[in-house]
Amino acid sequence: MIHPLSYVQSQSIGAGTKVWQFVVILPGAVIGNDCNICAHTFIENEVVLGHRVTVKSGVYLWDGLTIEDDVFIGPCVAFSNDKYPRSKVYPDAFAQTLVKRGASIGANATVLPGIVLGENCMVGAGAVVTRDVPDNAVVAGNPARIVRYIDARSFP
Repeated sequence: MIHPLSYVQSQSIGAGTKVWQFVVILPGAVIGNDCNICAHTFIENEVVLGHRVTVKSGVYLWDGLTIEDDVFIGPCVAFSNDKYPRSKVYPDAFAQTLVKRGASIGANATVLPGIVLGENCMVGAGAVVTRDVPDNAVVAGNPARIVRYIDARSFP
């Protein structure tokens, strides 16, 4: 299902994926099966989303971002892909950010460029992630710090 008020240029959108109104998806984006792309979302060309990914409203996914299967991205999560941004000055290559399988990112969290978020990790709402997050870790705060670990056996 692609809402008629969205602007979807990509031909690589998996079966069962829902794209809601006011979403822009550029032609190079690759989106898996059974995803939910909520309203007011922007997805750039060099973005890959796995299967069963939820992207809530107000999220912008920039070049260099790979999101594996079963990831939840909360409302207004901010990703960045350039460590030293300047207007009209572009890097030779954008930083590569990886969100591994089963990760969850809370509302209004910020993820700096080149970060790896581990499998099944949880990023608390409003956290500022400045370094990699290990598998099954729960992080919160600014800068984000590990507050505990989740039992990985509780995930499929």
